[in-house]
Amino acid sequence: MSEKKVSLLEGFKAFLTRGNVIDLAVAVVIGAAFTNIVNAFVKGIINPLVGAFGTQDLENYSSCLRGPCTTDPATGEMDGIEILWGSVLSAALSFLITAAVVYFLLVLPMAKYLAKRAQMQAAKEGVQETLEVSELEVLKEIRDALIAQRGGGGAAGVDGPGVGGPGVGGAGGPGESGGALPGRDEGR
Repeated sequence: MSEKKVSLLEGFKAFLTRGNVIDLAVAVVIGAAFTNIVNAFVKGIINPLVGAFGTQDLENYSSCLRGPCTTDPATGEMDGIEILWGSVLSAALSFLITAAVVYFLLVLPMAKYLAKRAQMQAAKEGVQETLEVSELEVLKEIRDALIAQRGGGGAAGVDGPGVGGPGVGGAGGPGESGGALPGRDEGR
């Protein structure tokens, strides 16, 4: 039973210390703080500027759907049905400002960085592929030079080792010529 608890705790610890969970927690905290800054900016600067062109603060704009929208001073209840479209407009403005800041300060630079990184990776892979191809070509040239140096025996046009069949190297059995290739078995 205690082994299960230990493995369960170790699994939970591994889950919490994974990079993605920590990054997500930091993003949530920073996002909440950033949202407070944007909301304060909209309420403290944008709404009063919009209100300067009208008669009141942006969040105070509303329309009555039915009847006069008056507040009873004794009870504080509203008569009629009030639509607070100024609050909706203020929230939409906050969203647009937040989206613009996130796009221009985070998404756009990250996209440029990732494009540069992909371009560098592609160039690096191209160099690696060229090296691999050129290495293969050099090995083929060495093979051809060795074959030519040995006298251009029977394996000149063959890719791979010159493995014997009838009449090609070897001791020779009944009915086979059993001769050695010139330059190949000499000096052994």
